[in-house]
Amino acid sequence: MNKVENQQDYSTFLFEIKQQIHTSQIRAINSVNKEMIMLYFDIGKAIFYKQQKLGWGAKVIDKLSSDIKSEFPDIGGFSTRNIKLMVQFYKEYENIGIGQLPVAQINSKEKGQLLVAQIPWAHNIVLIQKLKDIELRYWYIQRTFENGWSRDTLALMIKSEFHKREGKLVSNFKNILAPQDSDLVQQSFKDPYIFDFLTIAEPFRERELESNLTKHMEKFLIELGSGFAFVGKQYKLEVGDDDFYIDLLFYHLKLRCYIVIELKKGKFKPEYSGQVNFYCSAIDEKLAHKEDNPTIGLILCQEKNEIVAEYSLKNMSQPIGISEYELTEVLPKEFESSLPTIEMIENELKYSLKDDEK
Repeated sequence: MNKVENQQDYSTFLFEIKQQIHTSQIRAINSVNKEMIMLYFDIGKAIFYKQQKLGWGAKVIDKLSSDIKSEFPDIGGFSTRNIKLMVQFYKEYENIGIGQLPVAQINSKEKGQLLVAQIPWAHNIVLIQKLKDIELRYWYIQRTFENGWSRDTLALMIKSEFHKREGKLVSNFKNILAPQDSDLVQQSFKDPYIFDFLTIAEPFRERELESNLTKHMEKFLIELGSGFAFVGKQYKLEVGDDDFYIDLLFYHLKLRCYIVIELKKGKFKPEYSGQVNFYCSAIDEKLAHKEDNPTIGLILCQEKNEIVAEYSLKNMSQPIGISEYELTEVLPKEFESSLPTIEMIENELKYSLKDDEK
């Protein structure tokens, strides 16, 4: 393995460790965060009651902010702006309340009461400011809780309408995999994939797309979703006397299987399915352990005809999905590192330690 490949492997490994640390930190502060969320909800409720029932004006919030900071100078989060957000927060959820259900009941009918209190204040503010549909908020809250998304990643997922893309790819998973596995596998992929962190423009070659994706592996892994671990690009397979090269090879930590990804420029062609089916069979035979689940193939193309894609998978023996990918020519503003500092964690908990002086 050459120096470049070593560096790529290390960068991917570092990203995976950072994600694990970040997820652990989010969950470690969950208990304290929950109490704070409930406090903010109760304060917002109390202020709203006074404003509605007693006719208190908006200026009372300025006075309240000043008096609280005077009484508790070491406690942040009580700027005028943040107190107004508490009132908004209460108004958004006044009909459900913020309960204290155990995590085991995360999928219960009272999920809203639980989920809202499971994520940091800053995440909740992103949700109430960007999404008006409460059920959709619950969907994103649960994904945040499961994946340990940072505030920036959550905002990115909302912007890219992740909820419309999850599990939408054409696949043969239900025909190939056991019923208890196929739904989980389907939901682990999306369509389309958004590669708006790349700056390549038409015309480009498939190898150029591959190189750019591996160059931006951290963002690529975020777009792929939770559980993907990078194994290599142009991964060499020796079959008989011939050599074959897989564009990108991953291992999925949750699905416990290898993922073969083939990048195709332009429109989907039926022969792509046969190629990926061959690669998956070879990986199962030559690389996978007996405890691993069957290798999954993912074909990424710029355009596909759904009917043609479905027909191309009918006689395949391996589980394969077909998705489109989209590019933009302008690189968006860089997101902060996924590894939070102590200051970032404090900000997630208190949100407004930097009090608004306006």
